[in-house]
Amino acid sequence: MNSSDSDLQIAGDILAVQHLLQPAREHPATVAEFAGLARSIAADRAQWEHLVSYDATSRWYHRLRTGPGYEVWLLSWVPGQGSGMHDHGPSSGVLTVLDGELTERAGAVQRVLGAGSQRVFAPGYVHEVVNDALEPAVSLHVYFPGLTEMPMHSVDSLHSEHAAQCSPAAQPQDVVPA
Repeated sequence: MNSSDSDLQIAGDILAVQHLLQPAREHPATVAEFAGLARSIAADRAQWEHLVSYDATSRWYHRLRTGPGYEVWLLSWVPGQGSGMHDHGPSSGVLTVLDGELTERAGAVQRVLGAGSQRVFAPGYVHEVVNDALEPAVSLHVYFPGLTEMPMHSVDSLHSEHAAQCSPAAQPQDVVPA
C-alpha cells in the first residue's frame, strides 16, 4: 500500500475550513499563555527598556500593561534591594528576570535567577526576591488576577508555621507518601 491508497485524503485548502480553527485569543487565559506573554515582552526590549529607572531609596516599579483580569509590572532593583517575605494574596504570577540577577528565597530554598529565568507561582506562595548581585537588575511580573494585595510575612512566623506543619502531632496518620 502506498501513500496514495490511504483512506483519508484532504482536498482543497484545509485552512479555509473555519470551523476547524480555534480563534486566536486576544488576551492570555492559561498559565502557559501568561508565561508566553512575559517571554514575548522580555524579547521586545524596545517596549520596556526606555521606561526603566533606578531608585536607590526604594524599588522602582511601573505598570506596563493591563488586560482583562491581569496586570504586567516592570520593576528595577539596585544592589541590596529586596521585596521582603510576602505573598500575592489571591493572585498567581509569572516572574521573569529581564536583566541582571535576582535571588528568590522561599523557606529554606534559595534560587539565583539570571536574565531569561522565569518563575511561576500560585496564590499564597510566600517568597522574597532580593538583588544580591553587584549590578542592577530588571524584572517583569505578570499577576492574574491583577495584584490587589501583597501580605508581608516575618521570617519568624514562617519558621513557626513550618515547625507546626512538621511536628509529629500535625502529621496526618496512615498516609503513604507518593
